[in-house]
Amino acid sequence: MWRIWLLFDPRRALVALFVFLFVLALLIHFILLSTNRFNWLDGGSKAQAAQISSMPAPKQ
Repeated sequence: MWRIWLLFDPRRALVALFVFLFVLALLIHFILLSTNRFNWLDGGSKAQAAQISSMPAPKQ
C-alpha cells in the first residue's frame, strides 16, 4: 500500500478525492431537488405533507 503513495502526491490525491465527493454530493442533491417527491424546498405535495405530519387531523 505504501508504494501507491510513492506514485501519487498524498495532498493532491486527497484534495482531488474531497473535490470529487463534494461535486458528487451536490449532484445527488440537485437530482433530488428536481423530483416532486424529494423536493424539500417547495414543500412537496400536500398528500405527503399530511402523511408525514405528526399533528392530529383537525376536527371538522
